[in-house]
Amino acid sequence: MQNDHAAKSGSSIKKYFLPKNLKKDIPSSIVVFLVALPLCLGIALASGAPLFAGLVSGIVGGIVIGAASGSQLSVSGPAAGLTVIVLGAITQLNNYPMFMMAVMLAGVLQIVLGLIKAGTIGNYFPSSVIEGMLAAIGLILILKQLPHALGVDSDFFGDEGFFQRDHENTFSAIQSALGHFSLAAVVISSVSIAILLLWPKIKGVALIPAPLIVVLVGIALNFVFQNSGSALRSEQLVAIPVINGWGEFTSLFQLPDFASVTNPKVLIIAATIAVVASLESLLSLEAIDKIDPIKRVSPTNRELVAQGLGNMTSGFLGGLPLTSVIVRSSANTNAGARTKMSTIMHGCLLLLSFLFIPTIINLIPLACLAAILLVTGYKLTRIALFKHMYQKGWDQFIPFVATVTAVLFTDLLKGVGIGMAVSIFYLLRTNMRNPFFYKIQEEGDKKNLRIKLAEEVSFLNKASIQVMLNNIPGETTVIIDGKNSRYIDPDVLETIYNFKHNAYTKGIIVILENIKKHYTVPKINNNIKEELENK
Repeated sequence: MQNDHAAKSGSSIKKYFLPKNLKKDIPSSIVVFLVALPLCLGIALASGAPLFAGLVSGIVGGIVIGAASGSQLSVSGPAAGLTVIVLGAITQLNNYPMFMMAVMLAGVLQIVLGLIKAGTIGNYFPSSVIEGMLAAIGLILILKQLPHALGVDSDFFGDEGFFQRDHENTFSAIQSALGHFSLAAVVISSVSIAILLLWPKIKGVALIPAPLIVVLVGIALNFVFQNSGSALRSEQLVAIPVINGWGEFTSLFQLPDFASVTNPKVLIIAATIAVVASLESLLSLEAIDKIDPIKRVSPTNRELVAQGLGNMTSGFLGGLPLTSVIVRSSANTNAGARTKMSTIMHGCLLLLSFLFIPTIINLIPLACLAAILLVTGYKLTRIALFKHMYQKGWDQFIPFVATVTAVLFTDLLKGVGIGMAVSIFYLLRTNMRNPFFYKIQEEGDKKNLRIKLAEEVSFLNKASIQVMLNNIPGETTVIIDGKNSRYIDPDVLETIYNFKHNAYTKGIIVILENIKKHYTVPKINNNIKEELENK
């Protein structure tokens, strides 16, 4: 048995080094690296943290979480959705080592959540809401990156909120950018988009990722504009910190304030980060599984443990809180990644670029990277997706549109919450109208009714059963048959027994057949459960 397990583990590790997978994963890692680099820096800047903290987070998210996660395509890093929480926490504590301790404690809480299997909540997000979230992220990428593509970088790279720190909103920022655009940035972003669309169609160059060509061409074009006197300004280029020697590198690190582990403020911040980061990670994981071409299903509880390990490491090294991030993950998927090696390698590239080639990295125009995200956004929010959701019916389309709109005008978690509320409304509405869980048979003089309950009768069926029972005419004999039912919800049972108790006032005779006073939820066969867990 142990030999079989060791053989399975060995074969699963080998798949990461198969040439057919590496051929896809290596180019994908370069794409994710190019996307993640400015996002890490921008989110650190917006969070009021050192730029170094953003890089540490990206590196840990790639290497530590990438190795520990069960997802093959998910990419973790600092998330734009946490910037407000992080900025508020750093301001409130006014002590960065204390904030580091809060991030570490958040990681501990996430590991506990994973061990108690809280990740199963991720299985309850409706498909229409997840699809809406993906489409909304795509629209946000397009709308938010347009100013950067035009050369206006007053807002931080990676902002996803509708209302911006520069007192603009998503739409007013575009309008303002149209009046203050940079010719060099427009040319670079336009050429970049053309390369991204046309390069994959050229035979024999598939091994060289289009985004890498985009970056090289962008740097070259900026040199051309520099010679003509209209080069990009420093704020329109990537700005990675430059270090001089190993001593300067090690001086960037500081230890968390372990003495603050019992500080109530630190504990509250840790709990807040743990809950929000866990929800964002589960949402991202569900979304990436949706667009995985191989349709793999990622283990949610393992993901929470992996996120916890990542946050403990990031907090110890001085980084920001981490989550699985849809933008990086979707860029990874669209680039053709096959295994988690792409995620791990992107973390290694972040580390190597910071240590050895920061001056070269700082030559990259943000307009190039904006173009990459614009194309990624287009793939996420394609028109075909809206048509597909419309064809699935109003009960799917309206929650989908509600989620898209809410995420666009608020933020990820609030938008998903609104989408969930709309989806639940349609779920209850469907259960009210759909009598699949019972059958009425008229017998004899049509005054005898037999109601056969289905195999599973849940709480969601309560309202419909209540309405049906209240509409039974007087002077009727009603037989409620639970022969086929493996489970009947306690609230439904209470409704049935209350109806029997009061039915005599209408002259209704109620006979209960094969209905127990208590039901337990059916359990999965232990053998099947063990087999599923082993897989």
